[in-house]
Amino acid sequence: MTSTFDPMMTTDSPSGSPSGSPSGSSSDPADRGAVVPGRAEPAADGAPGPLDPVPYDPRLDELAGLPAEVVLEKKQSRAGRNLPAAIGVGVGLGVLIVATLLIRKESFLPLVGLAVAVGMWELRAALRHAAVQAPLVAPVIGMAGVLWAAYVHGPGGLVVAWALTCLAVVLWRGTGNLDGAGRDVMGGIFIATYPTFLVGFAALLLAPEDGVGRVFVFLITTVCSDVGGYASGVLFGKHPMAPSISPKKSWEGFAGSVLFCVVGGSLTVHFFLGHAWWIGIALGIGVAIAATVGDLMESLIKRDLGIKDMSHVLPGHGGVMDRLDSLVVVAPIVWAVLTLLAARPS
Repeated sequence: MTSTFDPMMTTDSPSGSPSGSPSGSSSDPADRGAVVPGRAEPAADGAPGPLDPVPYDPRLDELAGLPAEVVLEKKQSRAGRNLPAAIGVGVGLGVLIVATLLIRKESFLPLVGLAVAVGMWELRAALRHAAVQAPLVAPVIGMAGVLWAAYVHGPGGLVVAWALTCLAVVLWRGTGNLDGAGRDVMGGIFIATYPTFLVGFAALLLAPEDGVGRVFVFLITTVCSDVGGYASGVLFGKHPMAPSISPKKSWEGFAGSVLFCVVGGSLTVHFFLGHAWWIGIALGIGVAIAATVGDLMESLIKRDLGIKDMSHVLPGHGGVMDRLDSLVVVAPIVWAVLTLLAARPS
Protein backbone atom coordinates (compact mmCIF):
# COMPACT_ATOMS: atom_id res chain seq x y z
CA MET A 1 0.00 0.00 0.00
CA THR A 2 2.65 2.48 -0.91
CA SER A 3 3.92 4.44 -3.81
CA THR A 4 7.43 5.50 -4.57
CA PHE A 5 7.17 9.24 -5.05
CA ASP A 6 5.29 12.13 -3.49
CA PRO A 7 2.68 13.47 -5.95
CA MET A 8 3.89 16.60 -7.71
CA MET A 9 7.14 16.72 -5.69
CA THR A 10 5.53 17.26 -2.33
CA THR A 11 7.93 18.25 0.41
CA ASP A 12 5.81 19.41 3.30
CA SER A 13 7.23 22.46 5.01
CA PRO A 14 4.78 23.32 7.76
CA SER A 15 5.19 26.72 9.25
CA GLY A 16 2.57 26.57 11.91
CA SER A 17 3.15 25.88 15.55
CA PRO A 18 1.44 23.33 17.74
CA SER A 19 -1.96 24.49 18.83
CA GLY A 20 -2.16 22.53 22.02
CA SER A 21 -0.63 22.88 25.41
CA PRO A 22 0.85 20.23 27.69
CA SER A 23 -2.46 19.29 29.16
CA GLY A 24 -5.25 16.83 28.67
CA SER A 25 -6.23 13.47 30.06
CA SER A 26 -5.39 10.05 28.74
CA SER A 27 -8.04 8.10 26.95
CA ASP A 28 -6.70 4.57 27.32
CA PRO A 29 -7.20 2.94 30.74
CA ALA A 30 -3.58 1.82 30.83
CA ASP A 31 -2.49 5.44 30.48
CA ARG A 32 -4.73 6.93 33.16
CA GLY A 33 -2.88 8.59 35.95
CA ALA A 34 0.17 9.31 33.78
CA VAL A 35 1.34 12.82 33.00
CA VAL A 36 0.20 13.60 29.46
CA PRO A 37 2.31 16.02 27.44
CA GLY A 38 1.04 18.14 24.60
CA ARG A 39 3.67 16.70 22.33
CA ALA A 40 4.73 13.14 21.63
CA GLU A 41 7.57 12.11 23.90
CA PRO A 42 10.93 11.19 22.33
CA ALA A 43 12.68 7.95 23.01
CA ALA A 44 14.60 7.53 26.23
CA ASP A 45 17.91 8.46 24.61
CA GLY A 46 16.50 11.80 23.47
CA ALA A 47 16.11 10.82 19.81
CA PRO A 48 12.65 10.25 18.36
CA GLY A 49 11.61 6.65 17.90
CA PRO A 50 10.76 5.28 14.44
CA LEU A 51 7.03 5.73 15.07
CA ASP A 52 7.30 9.20 16.61
CA PRO A 53 6.26 12.21 14.49
CA VAL A 54 9.16 14.07 12.89
CA PRO A 55 9.00 17.72 14.03
CA TYR A 56 9.38 20.42 11.43
CA ASP A 57 12.38 22.70 12.01
CA PRO A 58 12.51 25.71 9.65
CA ARG A 59 16.21 26.09 10.44
CA LEU A 60 16.87 22.82 8.61
CA ASP A 61 14.74 23.74 5.59
CA GLU A 62 16.51 25.88 3.03
CA LEU A 63 13.15 26.55 1.36
CA ALA A 64 11.41 27.89 4.46
CA GLY A 65 10.02 31.37 3.99
CA LEU A 66 10.65 31.47 0.23
CA PRO A 67 7.81 32.37 -2.17
CA ALA A 68 6.22 29.39 -3.88
CA GLU A 69 7.46 30.55 -7.28
CA VAL A 70 11.06 30.52 -6.02
CA VAL A 71 10.58 27.08 -4.47
CA LEU A 72 9.43 25.68 -7.81
CA GLU A 73 12.56 27.03 -9.51
CA LYS A 74 14.94 25.20 -7.14
CA LYS A 75 15.44 22.05 -9.21
CA GLN A 76 17.93 20.27 -6.95
CA SER A 77 15.63 20.20 -3.93
CA ARG A 78 12.48 19.02 -5.65
CA ALA A 79 12.53 15.38 -4.75
CA GLY A 80 12.57 16.20 -1.06
CA ARG A 81 13.37 12.58 -0.27
CA ASN A 82 16.19 10.07 -0.43
CA LEU A 83 15.17 8.62 -3.79
CA PRO A 84 17.32 5.44 -3.70
CA ALA A 85 15.91 4.56 -0.28
CA ALA A 86 12.39 5.51 -1.36
CA ILE A 87 12.60 3.38 -4.49
CA GLY A 88 14.04 0.41 -2.59
CA VAL A 89 11.33 0.53 0.09
CA GLY A 90 8.63 1.05 -2.52
CA VAL A 91 9.77 -1.91 -4.60
CA GLY A 92 10.02 -4.13 -1.53
CA LEU A 93 6.52 -3.26 -0.36
CA GLY A 94 5.22 -3.65 -3.89
CA VAL A 95 6.60 -7.18 -4.11
CA LEU A 96 4.97 -8.03 -0.77
CA ILE A 97 1.61 -6.68 -1.92
CA VAL A 98 1.72 -8.55 -5.23
CA ALA A 99 2.70 -11.76 -3.47
CA THR A 100 -0.27 -11.61 -1.08
CA LEU A 101 -2.68 -10.92 -3.92
CA LEU A 102 -1.40 -13.70 -6.17
CA ILE A 103 -0.91 -16.40 -3.53
CA ARG A 104 -4.24 -15.96 -1.76
CA LYS A 105 -6.16 -12.74 -2.05
CA GLU A 106 -7.53 -12.88 1.51
CA SER A 107 -3.94 -12.54 2.79
CA PHE A 108 -3.98 -8.99 1.45
CA LEU A 109 -6.36 -7.95 4.24
CA PRO A 110 -3.99 -8.66 7.18
CA LEU A 111 -1.28 -6.72 5.34
CA VAL A 112 -3.66 -3.79 4.94
CA GLY A 113 -4.69 -4.11 8.58
CA LEU A 114 -1.08 -4.02 9.76
CA ALA A 115 -0.31 -0.92 7.67
CA VAL A 116 -3.43 0.88 8.87
CA ALA A 117 -2.74 -0.04 12.51
CA VAL A 118 0.73 1.54 12.25
CA GLY A 119 -0.83 4.56 10.56
CA MET A 120 -3.36 4.88 13.38
CA TRP A 121 -0.53 4.78 15.93
CA GLU A 122 1.21 7.58 14.00
CA LEU A 123 -1.96 9.67 13.85
CA ARG A 124 -2.54 9.27 17.58
CA ALA A 125 1.04 10.38 18.30
CA ALA A 126 0.68 13.31 15.93
CA LEU A 127 -2.57 14.47 17.55
CA ARG A 128 -0.74 14.75 20.85
CA HIS A 129 0.91 17.83 19.36
CA ALA A 130 -2.53 19.42 19.76
CA ALA A 131 -3.03 17.92 23.26
CA VAL A 132 -5.56 15.42 21.87
CA GLN A 133 -5.28 12.06 23.64
CA ALA A 134 -7.29 9.92 21.25
CA PRO A 135 -8.19 6.34 22.21
CA LEU A 136 -6.25 3.74 20.24
CA VAL A 137 -7.39 0.27 21.35
CA ALA A 138 -11.03 0.70 20.31
CA PRO A 139 -10.22 2.11 16.84
CA VAL A 140 -7.64 -0.61 16.12
CA ILE A 141 -10.02 -3.41 17.10
CA GLY A 142 -12.77 -1.69 15.16
CA MET A 143 -10.51 -1.41 12.12
CA ALA A 144 -10.15 -5.19 12.00
CA GLY A 145 -13.93 -5.46 12.18
CA VAL A 146 -14.36 -2.88 9.43
CA LEU A 147 -12.11 -4.78 7.03
CA TRP A 148 -13.81 -8.10 7.79
CA ALA A 149 -17.34 -6.68 7.56
CA ALA A 150 -16.62 -4.88 4.29
CA TYR A 151 -15.10 -7.98 2.71
CA VAL A 152 -17.82 -10.38 3.88
CA HIS A 153 -20.96 -8.22 4.04
CA GLY A 154 -20.30 -5.43 1.55
CA PRO A 155 -21.04 -1.69 1.89
CA GLY A 156 -23.71 -2.21 4.53
CA GLY A 157 -21.30 -4.16 6.71
CA LEU A 158 -18.67 -1.45 6.28
CA VAL A 159 -21.02 1.30 7.48
CA VAL A 160 -22.33 -0.73 10.44
CA ALA A 161 -18.83 -1.75 11.57
CA TRP A 162 -17.61 1.84 11.33
CA ALA A 163 -20.59 3.14 13.33
CA LEU A 164 -19.99 0.52 16.03
CA THR A 165 -16.31 1.51 16.13
CA CYS A 166 -17.22 5.15 16.71
CA LEU A 167 -19.61 4.09 19.48
CA ALA A 168 -16.85 2.01 21.06
CA VAL A 169 -14.56 5.05 21.00
CA VAL A 170 -17.16 7.10 22.90
CA LEU A 171 -17.72 4.38 25.50
CA TRP A 172 -14.00 3.65 25.89
CA ARG A 173 -13.09 7.29 26.52
CA GLY A 174 -16.17 7.86 28.66
CA THR A 175 -15.01 5.39 31.32
CA GLY A 176 -12.16 7.66 32.47
CA ASN A 177 -11.68 11.26 33.51
CA LEU A 178 -14.13 13.38 31.53
CA ASP A 179 -11.82 16.37 31.39
CA GLY A 180 -11.18 16.96 27.67
CA ALA A 181 -13.26 13.90 26.76
CA GLY A 182 -15.06 15.62 23.89
CA ARG A 183 -11.80 16.59 22.25
CA ASP A 184 -10.35 13.12 22.74
CA VAL A 185 -13.49 11.40 21.41
CA MET A 186 -13.40 13.53 18.27
CA GLY A 187 -9.75 12.58 17.83
CA GLY A 188 -10.64 8.90 18.19
CA ILE A 189 -13.49 9.19 15.67
CA PHE A 190 -11.11 10.95 13.29
CA ILE A 191 -8.69 8.01 13.57
CA ALA A 192 -11.58 5.56 13.10
CA THR A 193 -12.65 7.37 9.94
CA TYR A 194 -9.36 8.40 8.38
CA PRO A 195 -7.91 6.02 7.44
CA THR A 196 -10.07 3.15 8.81
CA PHE A 197 -13.43 3.79 7.15
CA LEU A 198 -11.85 4.90 3.86
CA VAL A 199 -9.51 1.90 3.61
CA GLY A 200 -12.56 -0.34 4.05
CA PHE A 201 -13.27 0.39 0.39
CA ALA A 202 -10.12 -1.53 -0.51
CA ALA A 203 -11.75 -4.58 1.09
CA LEU A 204 -14.87 -3.89 -1.01
CA LEU A 205 -12.69 -3.86 -4.12
CA LEU A 206 -11.12 -7.18 -3.16
CA ALA A 207 -14.37 -9.03 -2.41
CA PRO A 208 -15.76 -9.75 -5.95
CA GLU A 209 -14.59 -12.66 -8.06
CA ASP A 210 -12.36 -10.29 -10.04
CA GLY A 211 -11.27 -8.53 -6.86
CA VAL A 212 -7.55 -9.09 -7.39
CA GLY A 213 -7.75 -7.30 -10.74
CA ARG A 214 -9.73 -4.44 -9.17
CA VAL A 215 -7.11 -3.98 -6.47
CA PHE A 216 -4.36 -3.95 -9.08
CA VAL A 217 -6.27 -1.27 -11.00
CA PHE A 218 -6.57 0.73 -7.78
CA LEU A 219 -2.90 0.46 -6.83
CA ILE A 220 -1.39 0.92 -10.29
CA THR A 221 -3.53 3.95 -11.10
CA THR A 222 -2.62 5.59 -7.79
CA VAL A 223 1.08 4.98 -8.46
CA CYS A 224 0.57 6.54 -11.91
CA SER A 225 -0.73 9.66 -10.18
CA ASP A 226 2.40 9.88 -8.05
CA VAL A 227 4.86 9.17 -10.85
CA GLY A 228 3.13 11.43 -13.38
CA GLY A 229 2.84 14.29 -10.94
CA TYR A 230 6.47 13.95 -9.85
CA ALA A 231 7.92 13.76 -13.36
CA SER A 232 5.80 16.57 -14.82
CA GLY A 233 6.37 18.80 -11.84
CA VAL A 234 10.15 18.38 -11.97
CA LEU A 235 10.29 19.06 -15.71
CA PHE A 236 7.59 21.70 -16.16
CA GLY A 237 6.37 22.89 -12.75
CA LYS A 238 6.07 26.68 -12.65
CA HIS A 239 2.65 27.55 -11.26
CA PRO A 240 2.01 26.61 -7.60
CA MET A 241 -1.27 24.89 -6.85
CA ALA A 242 -1.58 25.42 -3.10
CA PRO A 243 1.43 27.45 -1.93
CA SER A 244 0.14 27.93 1.60
CA ILE A 245 -0.17 24.16 2.11
CA SER A 246 2.47 22.54 -0.10
CA PRO A 247 4.64 25.04 -1.98
CA LYS A 248 6.18 22.45 -4.31
CA LYS A 249 2.89 21.22 -5.72
CA SER A 250 2.26 22.67 -9.17
CA TRP A 251 -0.56 22.72 -11.71
CA GLU A 252 1.82 21.27 -14.29
CA GLY A 253 2.44 18.36 -11.95
CA PHE A 254 -1.30 17.88 -11.55
CA ALA A 255 -1.72 17.81 -15.34
CA GLY A 256 0.93 15.10 -15.54
CA SER A 257 -0.85 13.18 -12.81
CA VAL A 258 -4.12 13.30 -14.77
CA LEU A 259 -2.40 12.20 -17.99
CA PHE A 260 -0.61 9.24 -16.38
CA CYS A 261 -3.75 8.20 -14.51
CA VAL A 262 -5.88 8.27 -17.66
CA VAL A 263 -3.37 6.13 -19.55
CA GLY A 264 -2.79 3.78 -16.62
CA GLY A 265 -6.51 3.54 -15.86
CA SER A 266 -7.43 2.77 -19.46
CA LEU A 267 -4.80 0.05 -19.78
CA THR A 268 -5.48 -1.62 -16.43
CA VAL A 269 -9.27 -1.55 -16.75
CA HIS A 270 -9.00 -3.15 -20.20
CA PHE A 271 -6.33 -5.77 -19.52
CA PHE A 272 -7.04 -6.64 -15.85
CA LEU A 273 -10.83 -6.46 -15.93
CA GLY A 274 -11.76 -6.82 -19.60
CA HIS A 275 -13.86 -3.65 -19.68
CA ALA A 276 -14.00 -0.77 -22.14
CA TRP A 277 -10.97 1.53 -22.18
CA TRP A 278 -13.09 4.66 -21.79
CA ILE A 279 -14.00 3.59 -18.26
CA GLY A 280 -10.32 4.05 -17.44
CA ILE A 281 -10.52 7.68 -18.56
CA ALA A 282 -13.24 8.44 -16.02
CA LEU A 283 -11.37 6.41 -13.43
CA GLY A 284 -8.06 8.15 -14.13
CA ILE A 285 -9.50 11.65 -13.79
CA GLY A 286 -11.20 10.72 -10.52
CA VAL A 287 -8.05 9.09 -9.15
CA ALA A 288 -5.84 12.07 -10.02
CA ILE A 289 -8.19 14.48 -8.27
CA ALA A 290 -8.68 12.25 -5.23
CA ALA A 291 -4.97 11.50 -4.85
CA THR A 292 -4.13 15.19 -4.97
CA VAL A 293 -6.83 16.04 -2.44
CA GLY A 294 -5.63 13.25 -0.14
CA ASP A 295 -2.04 14.44 -0.32
CA LEU A 296 -3.00 18.07 0.33
CA MET A 297 -5.22 17.02 3.21
CA GLU A 298 -2.35 15.15 4.85
CA SER A 299 -0.04 18.11 4.26
CA LEU A 300 -2.54 20.44 5.90
CA ILE A 301 -2.87 18.16 8.93
CA LYS A 302 0.90 18.03 9.35
CA ARG A 303 1.21 21.79 8.89
CA ASP A 304 -1.40 22.43 11.57
CA LEU A 305 0.35 20.03 13.96
CA GLY A 306 3.82 21.41 13.24
CA ILE A 307 5.36 18.17 11.99
CA LYS A 308 7.19 17.26 8.80
CA ASP A 309 6.48 13.51 8.64
CA MET A 310 4.13 11.27 10.58
CA SER A 311 7.17 9.16 11.54
CA HIS A 312 10.35 7.84 9.92
CA VAL A 313 9.58 4.12 9.96
CA LEU A 314 9.90 3.91 6.13
CA PRO A 315 13.30 5.18 4.92
CA GLY A 316 12.90 7.71 2.13
CA HIS A 317 9.15 7.93 2.68
CA GLY A 318 8.54 9.04 6.26
CA GLY A 319 5.66 7.38 8.04
CA VAL A 320 3.12 4.84 6.89
CA MET A 321 0.42 7.51 6.84
CA ASP A 322 2.66 9.60 4.59
CA ARG A 323 2.20 6.80 2.03
CA LEU A 324 -1.42 5.98 2.77
CA ASP A 325 -2.63 9.57 2.45
CA SER A 326 -3.61 9.40 -1.22
CA LEU A 327 -4.47 5.68 -1.25
CA VAL A 328 -7.19 5.90 1.41
CA VAL A 329 -8.90 8.77 -0.44
CA VAL A 330 -8.57 7.12 -3.84
CA ALA A 331 -10.05 3.77 -2.74
CA PRO A 332 -13.70 5.00 -2.47
CA ILE A 333 -13.42 6.69 -5.88
CA VAL A 334 -12.11 3.55 -7.59
CA TRP A 335 -14.77 1.41 -5.91
CA ALA A 336 -17.56 3.79 -6.95
CA VAL A 337 -16.41 4.09 -10.58
CA LEU A 338 -15.89 0.35 -11.04
CA THR A 339 -19.16 -0.49 -9.29
CA LEU A 340 -21.14 1.89 -11.48
CA LEU A 341 -19.37 1.42 -14.82
CA ALA A 342 -17.62 -1.94 -14.67
CA ALA A 343 -20.20 -4.23 -13.12
CA ARG A 344 -20.30 -6.50 -16.18
CA PRO A 345 -17.75 -7.14 -18.95
CA SER A 346 -18.51 -4.91 -21.92
